[in-house]
Order: sequence, then C-alpha cells, then structure tokens
Amino acid sequence: MIFFVTYASDTRAEDLRITAFGDSLVQGYGLTQGDGLVPQLQRWLDAQEVAVTLSNAGVSGDTTAGGAARIDWTLADQPQGLIVLLGGNDLLRGLAPDQARENLRQILLAAQAGDVEVLLIGMRAPGNFGPEYKASFDRIYSDLAQEFDALLHPDAFAGIRALVGSDPAAAQEYMQADNIHPNAKGVALNVAALGPVVQELAARISATDRDS
Repeated sequence: MIFFVTYASDTRAEDLRITAFGDSLVQGYGLTQGDGLVPQLQRWLDAQEVAVTLSNAGVSGDTTAGGAARIDWTLADQPQGLIVLLGGNDLLRGLAPDQARENLRQILLAAQAGDVEVLLIGMRAPGNFGPEYKASFDRIYSDLAQEFDALLHPDAFAGIRALVGSDPAAAQEYMQADNIHPNAKGVALNVAALGPVVQELAARISATDRDS
C-alpha cells in the first residue's frame, strides 16, 4: 500500500500540485518525519513563497521497475508536476543500464500522456562496475530529459558533493551510518541545490496552465 503524504503547512486551493516519486531518498528513510527530502523541500519552497503543495510518493527499496509498475496509480491522483528520483536501487543491485533506461522511459511516457511536467533527478553510478557501466548509466538521465523535454537535476547528491567534492571521509558528516542515505544535514544541502530547479518546474506548470 502506498500512502501519499502532503507537507504544506497550509494547503491552498491555488497551489500547484507536485508529487515527488521515487525510492527511499524520497520516502525519507532513517529520518524523522520532518527531516526527509519532501518536507525539507516544502519548507524551502514556502520560504521562497512558491505556491506548491508537495506529495510524497516515495517507496523504500523501489527500483526503476517498481516505479514503472506503479506510475499509473500515482498519476491517478492528477498531479500537475512530477519529480522523479529513481535508480539508486538499480545501482546497488548492479542492474543493467538499458533496463533502467527503459523503465524510466515508461514513467516519462506515462507523465507525457497525462500532460504532467517532469523534473528528472539523476543518480551517478559508482566506479565498481567498471567505466563502461558507469558511462552508460550516468547518461540515462540527460538522454531522457532531452528526449522528453523534461527538466534535469543531474545529481541527487549535488548539494553534498558541492561542499565536500569526492572525499568520502568528508561526506560522512552528511550521511547516515549506512553511507547510502543522507542525514538531515545532508538532505538540507541537497535541497538547497535542488530547490531552484523545482522553482523552474513550478514556473513551467504555471506557463502551461496559462497557455491552455
């Protein structure tokens, strides 16, 4: 069972409705309810006076295949925008990049059919599967964003990486003990990097509504 949680403190009828769709990074694994990606992003948008109500459609452990299997159910809620963050569990399992690409493509096709604006968040593959795997996986997100004219935020961990670079020891301060999920401080850094792109998503939705 998937539960949608809305985080706006005062939901207004005129707010744009955007659903964050993904895995544990969206769901908020290991964090208190207010410290996950969606509630922190909602507070960031509220502070910028962006009239958006976010819903959390994150499922821990979800792969791109799991996302493709439930996208129609998610879109039945009729969001105006969709933030897609999937691929981390595919990487952990070493699943084929071509498979992940096709699953994400099915998600974007479903959103396109419903006239839902999309922001795609990229995941960077580690080097342990080899350079060919990494190159193939990393370009999935930019390729699909171009194909579907979707917005792209290239790296889910951009905020942390901007501060610590590629130093894993320095990154530990912003990660949970599993070194997979960010802690509350890490989420805050990632939200600061992601927020302006979500603002752009909201602007796209508003422009589309005016043109329709």
